[in-house]
Amino acid sequence: MVPRPQTYWQAALARSASALESGALVPLATELVSPGSWEPFVVRRLVSATPKHLRSSGPRPNPFLPWDERLEVNRLGDRHLLLLNKFPVQQGHVLLITQQWQPQAGWLDPHDWAAVEQVSGDTGGLWFFNSCAAAGASQPHRHLQLLPRQAGEASCPLAAGLLDQLGGSQGRWPWHYRLSRRRPAGSAAGPGGAVPADLLQLYREHAAALGLGCPSQDPAPRHPYNLLFDDDWFLTIRRRQEHWAGFSVNALGFAGCLLLTEHSDLAWLERHGPLALLQAVAEPERS
Repeated sequence: MVPRPQTYWQAALARSASALESGALVPLATELVSPGSWEPFVVRRLVSATPKHLRSSGPRPNPFLPWDERLEVNRLGDRHLLLLNKFPVQQGHVLLITQQWQPQAGWLDPHDWAAVEQVSGDTGGLWFFNSCAAAGASQPHRHLQLLPRQAGEASCPLAAGLLDQLGGSQGRWPWHYRLSRRRPAGSAAGPGGAVPADLLQLYREHAAALGLGCPSQDPAPRHPYNLLFDDDWFLTIRRRQEHWAGFSVNALGFAGCLLLTEHSDLAWLERHGPLALLQAVAEPERS
């Protein structure tokens, strides 16, 4: 019998074991803060040392040129590769990076989206992207991130609420964003029967609607933004700043996952709540 090829997730888990043993992988140690207090948001406290990408001191070297081969999962042709996140928030947390330099603050292009579709063909989950430092990006080299999920598992704490918004049973958030249901593109069904959507078209439609600009006219997006998407929905948030009340907020904040560090003002969060934190870092909704 010919063995079945590994999925990208299985390959990431296999690579994680050896990377952990070699010391190349440094999982973040966290603990849950006040379980249930902010449902459906999940707030965790960092209990390990603060990794370099969460510190605000000085310029950082590019960790992807060259990348650490101990973290390499798969090469996707000659343009992209899957790399384990050195500081994973879960097992199998991977980065989709360009093999050659491309700026994180530039436009995602058709090759980037084709690579996403390739990985999504056998591995579903929560994808997210931080467009620049003001949107929570820790590195200037282009990278999208994927937190794999089992079929039927919620992609993130706010996934059900996002679907409720799309269905009209939950109100909109008070900031500048676009949320769309993923549209079939006529391709074969993927994991769980999901049909890949036309991600490039959604990306450009959202960018235009949020005033981020257009790749054919603007050399780079005009404003910082976050992307989040899974098999069912696609979300873009326009940002105005990266932090508030000592919290560093990237795309995962809009997925319902917040990280408390030594700089975070927990008392502020207890008084105002997670939605107020997201509202503080997102661009206000236009009237």
